Amino acid sequence: MKIGIINGPNLNLLGKREPEIYGDKSFDQYFDELKNTFKDKAELVYFQSNVEGELITKIQNWGFELDGILLNAGGYSHTSIAIADAVKSIKSPVIGIHISNIYNRETARHHDLLLGACKGNISGLGLEGYELGVTYLIGR
Repeated sequence: MKIGIINGPNLNLLGKREPEIYGDKSFDQYFDELKNTFKDKAELVYFQSNVEGELITKIQNWGFELDGILLNAGGYSHTSIAIADAVKSIKSPVIGIHISNIYNRETARHHDLLLGACKGNISGLGLEGYELGVTYLIGR
């Protein structure tokens, strides 16, 4: 089984950016832990970009090759119909991830355009949301 994780804008700054919201661990550190946790059950691959078109291209490429995708589109979750359309266009199930609880934040973050496109969504559980998403995809 092969599962991809796609992170969008500003998630390359985890561990530095607003640690009171996102924690003090970089995603690279966390990803190493995640790979180790699931090493006997799934191969995990990772991609991050701050560019909307690059995220769409990766969704389209992985969406017909991988067994599932975890997508944290960051701020694009609230603005990008194009990313939602890409998710709807692929075969692989996609789980939407938000590290913070978007409903406890600014009103502009309460609307997520990806909700209807994704198989499911995990919000507000910190980095552990990725582990839950991988666990779900493995159990499908």
